[in-house]
Amino acid sequence: MTGAEIRIMGPVRVLSGGSEVRLGGAREKAVLASLVLEANRVVSVDRLIGAIWGGDAPSSARNQVAICVSRLRRALRGVGLDTAVTTASPGYLMRLEDDAADWLRFGSLTGRAAAKTTAGDKLAAVALMREALQLWEGMPFDDLPGLRIEAHRLHEARLDAIETCAELELDLGRHERVVADLSAVVADQPLRERARAQLMLAQYRAGRRADALRTYQDARRVLVEQIGLEPGPHLRELHERILRDAPTLARPGIEAASRTGNATGVGPSARSGPAERADRAGVPSQLPRRPVPFAGRRDELGELDDALCGSEETAGTIVVSGPADVGKTALSLTWAHQRAGRFPDGQLFATLRDDQGRPVAAGTVLERSLRAMGIAEHAIPADLQERIALYRSTVARRRMLVVLDDAACESQVLPLLPGCSGTRVLVTSRERLDELVVRQGSARLPLGPLQPGESRELLALLLGRSWVDSSPHTAGRLAGMAGGNPLSLRRAAAGMS
Repeated sequence: MTGAEIRIMGPVRVLSGGSEVRLGGAREKAVLASLVLEANRVVSVDRLIGAIWGGDAPSSARNQVAICVSRLRRALRGVGLDTAVTTASPGYLMRLEDDAADWLRFGSLTGRAAAKTTAGDKLAAVALMREALQLWEGMPFDDLPGLRIEAHRLHEARLDAIETCAELELDLGRHERVVADLSAVVADQPLRERARAQLMLAQYRAGRRADALRTYQDARRVLVEQIGLEPGPHLRELHERILRDAPTLARPGIEAASRTGNATGVGPSARSGPAERADRAGVPSQLPRRPVPFAGRRDELGELDDALCGSEETAGTIVVSGPADVGKTALSLTWAHQRAGRFPDGQLFATLRDDQGRPVAAGTVLERSLRAMGIAEHAIPADLQERIALYRSTVARRRMLVVLDDAACESQVLPLLPGCSGTRVLVTSRERLDELVVRQGSARLPLGPLQPGESRELLALLLGRSWVDSSPHTAGRLAGMAGGNPLSLRRAAAGMS
């Protein structure tokens, strides 16, 4: 395109031929940074007003934004970038190629690194990540208070890249090399547990076991003092493994670990159990707590086994359908928790309706799922089809479970179905979702009310067997009033206790 380069990963500036182009004041820089952050997408005037003035804009703000854009165009004219900024309702659009801005190049490099990692070329991936990290020139937007959220976004992207690079280098056995980088991250971000776990592992593998244990104790002290919480399960498990000198800590992670975005660089060996697998922070464990107590549904649990634990020749998707509050989610979560060990690469969970009951867009669910699997925010494409492709590539060759709760329609679910047979999908819906059965070969499990015996079993768990046995008429009346609806039965039992 041009020899000019816009830099926002530090002080906002434009360089051309080794010289800095005069941009104007803070307002012009705020507009330029906002346009680069959303390059090739329209940025509204309202958003630019917020970037310049925050929440205290003057009445003339819209005119002043237009003046800022005009000044920017004049400043960029001499380096061939004046035509990059165009007017596009409801604001402005800046068309840039990846080599024209450091932030775009950063995203391109980290995306290429992810592709190299998937292909198994970790050396090339590390080189690309290192090149991306070298673009950082300091904390961005220090003098632009309207861009505090955007500054945090860039800072988070850098930290994600450091951790991703460290993970690759740990897999390559370069323990000493990553200690300094991770120590700096932990000192700056003491609550960031993924970097803390990576630092502990690097120290341990470098023969500094005492330092690794001290790093954990520092983490526990900071977490308890600042937010009143103990370290998370991944960090606690790694600490316990270091205490007992677990054999898997002494060697780089196996291929499966790099494929799943393991937070500590350690992959489970063939003998690894659930505890060994639990400390992989790129392996999502999103299942909500299952409702307890849970009674009955033995036949339905068996049908879920048949659909989701069979051979790879089966569709691997099942739709649990039924009226509201009949227990679809409770059944699904109970089964998912019981069979979590069959899905060592993680369990994703998504509620497909928001708090107002409106369907959640598939693109939003995809973004959340990709982030849960370790994909950095800046590497997630905006285009829905590209996002679907990245999702399917990320879950390929993994053994995962995806639970999609309260689906509104088939079109909401279809983009969330993986393209591989190893990942199984459990969908709940008030609708039948016939198109999933017809077009995808999905299994179907219609769910009705509890049987009378199951209702009494649930009452016994809720109120005690002795109460049910001593008050059979009252127990029968409660079960009859609930009509086999487990939620109604729970409410009735709560009124008796």
